Amino acid sequence: MTHRPPSALLAAALNAAERDWRVHPLRPGGKASALHGEHACPRTGECADGHVKWEQRATTDPDRIRAAWSAGAFNVGIAPGPSGLVVVDLDVPKEEEQKGSSAAPCGATSFMALCERAGEPWPTTYTVRTPSGGMHLYFTAPPDVRLHNTARTVAPYVDTRAWGGNVVAAGSLTPQGAYEVADEAPVAALPAWLLARFQNPPTPKAASAPLLIPGQATRRATVALERETAAVHGTSEGGRNNRLLAGARALGRFVAWGEITRDAVEEAFQAAGEAAGLSATECRTTIRSALDWSIRTCRPREAA
Repeated sequence: MTHRPPSALLAAALNAAERDWRVHPLRPGGKASALHGEHACPRTGECADGHVKWEQRATTDPDRIRAAWSAGAFNVGIAPGPSGLVVVDLDVPKEEEQKGSSAAPCGATSFMALCERAGEPWPTTYTVRTPSGGMHLYFTAPPDVRLHNTARTVAPYVDTRAWGGNVVAAGSLTPQGAYEVADEAPVAALPAWLLARFQNPPTPKAASAPLLIPGQATRRATVALERETAAVHGTSEGGRNNRLLAGARALGRFVAWGEITRDAVEEAFQAAGEAAGLSATECRTTIRSALDWSIRTCRPREAA
């Protein structure tokens, strides 16, 4: 891994502090705080009266920053809450999350959909590109509202960092690459429509049972569909798409055998996938791919 020289990282820390953003050192090449934790707290200095967490120890004091970064090539962390910031983190799906879907949405796609739904343009603000290809959009937080972190509750691959959160500053370097400024625009105020979205994230819709006309589905196909859609609905983040893929594949044979209609299967899995937190596009793509494969490869009913 190529290390950024300490002088460049110090400059990045001082640059953030000049913007009145509170910074703290991160482990060299990493994203975790380099400051001591509670178990290793010496109970001296700032911690003389008890352990002080990194968020409270983050600073804009140039002398303290120079002293900290003189000890090593630390990456630069920003504490958004004390800095009066809300940072929207638009992530990119990891390779394992892409399996079973060639159209898994990234955070930027999800965020654009939010903008379109609100009838607002993509906000112009200070933006940092992450090594994975994602983006950090910086906003000033409303003075009378204390926002905390969110994790994909607003939209797929859209997180927020505020009080309690940590953001890797531009100029930092990881094994995957560098954090670089993508837009030097002034930091914009958090739009009212976005604030409302963060304060009132959408409630996932409960997966509805498929509406089947008597005679359109056999008993065993109906039971299998109810079992598999319930499993999708109950799967936690990280395995939802794979579970949706497996469930739809399991039902494909019943479609091929004429025991249930394809429309009924697609509708039921679409509802279950969206209720689990997947996007409508991701659900449709995964379900279609799974059913096509299963119908094409399943054995005749007599041989099953």
